[in-house]
Amino acid sequence: MGLAKLFRGFMSGGKVDIGRRYEILRDAVSGTMSDFHMARDRETGEIVGLKILDKKKTEALEQHMRWAGRPLEGDIAMSMQHPRIVVTKSHGMTTTGQQFIVMEFLDGPGLNSLIIGRSKSLEGNRLALMTQAAEAIAYVHQQGYIHRDVCPRNFVCDKEAANLKLIDFGLTVPAKPEFLQPGMRTGTANYMAPEVVRRKATDHRLDIYAYGASVYELFAFELPWQRGADGLSAMTHGNHDAPPLSKYYPDVNPEVEEVILRCLKPAPADRWPSMDAVVKVLKRIKKETK
Repeated sequence: MGLAKLFRGFMSGGKVDIGRRYEILRDAVSGTMSDFHMARDRETGEIVGLKILDKKKTEALEQHMRWAGRPLEGDIAMSMQHPRIVVTKSHGMTTTGQQFIVMEFLDGPGLNSLIIGRSKSLEGNRLALMTQAAEAIAYVHQQGYIHRDVCPRNFVCDKEAANLKLIDFGLTVPAKPEFLQPGMRTGTANYMAPEVVRRKATDHRLDIYAYGASVYELFAFELPWQRGADGLSAMTHGNHDAPPLSKYYPDVNPEVEEVILRCLKPAPADRWPSMDAVVKVLKRIKKETK
């Protein structure tokens, strides 16, 4: 059977029979809105990351934002082309009515796993990883989007913990007024900005706050507040300034600590104005500390 005929066999009315097109090589990792698999594309033989979105949860989210014209997650992911962002290859609909996204397979640990395990591989790499994460988020903002779920789980590192890439655009929205209105509380509770938790109007600075919480944890192995599993625990965010990072990581560069703590200011106006500004400062610090 030729490749063209084989490919047609995988399709049904424009939809893809996932079981026939992809060989699942590794059990699914369940996320908030989807399952992620390591898979082999039977057509090309390529090893890929296969994300299959939960139908009910996806429909609920899209119904909430469809009136505002939010693009599909796959369309958003396909538009992101940056060295610090996972490469998305294609997306579509399965024969069972689920959205799926095919991306490069990143064969390394999540940043969250390294933090939870207090990995020694982070030593000497923190500033580089912090800068790379900032570059990724800055690019998302430059493209006119807000990620809305910046957290260590959504950064995947290489095996040496020297490089990372941003993943998951399931909650990403255009940075337009219709998506910035009060009321939309989406994201990962432990990293939510106060304005998100309290259902106030938002903008790109919610990502700056979540980034600050993520890199604070990267250095300290602790969050700047009590960890919780739901939005109620996040209600404490913004009640006070974050404790000094040097309390947990005495060797932190004072300028790096200043960058992180400014990201975590309760009032958006007191944070860095943009992730571009954060990147600029971090690159200068990196250059001066060589």
